[in-house]
Amino acid sequence: MLLAAFMPALTRAQEQEGPAREVASAPDTVATMLTLGVGLLAVIAIIFGCAWIVRRMSGMTGGNTRAIKVVSVMPMGTRERIALVEVGGKQILIGVTPSAIRTLHVFDEPVVSAGDPVSSDFARKLQGMIGKSWGSGSSSKEGS
Repeated sequence: MLLAAFMPALTRAQEQEGPAREVASAPDTVATMLTLGVGLLAVIAIIFGCAWIVRRMSGMTGGNTRAIKVVSVMPMGTRERIALVEVGGKQILIGVTPSAIRTLHVFDEPVVSAGDPVSSDFARKLQGMIGKSWGSGSSSKEGS
């Protein structure tokens, strides 16, 4: 009951304050857009700066990155594989599992050259198909 008695007074007070609040709280659109734009540019600059720093830091690992070369990898199962790695002029055959890496054999002479790609039957057939589609006759000699 007491609340019902004060209701008309509250509504009149809100009506009188209403327009004053709207005028005072109207945002400046240009200033808001400018602030948002500057913030966006700052975030983009930080992202590019971090990318630049990461790129510069990746070269500081030290040592010769060509000391160890993975010559070939052959999967033996879903998580197991055999890899031929060249280290110091010697090729090492290793077995890689999720829990261990083991040396299977050390070759004194290189079995496969690290620079030469290992060609397979599929690679030869693909090269033959590409050669035929481009009309070169050099690939057709291999099939006969």
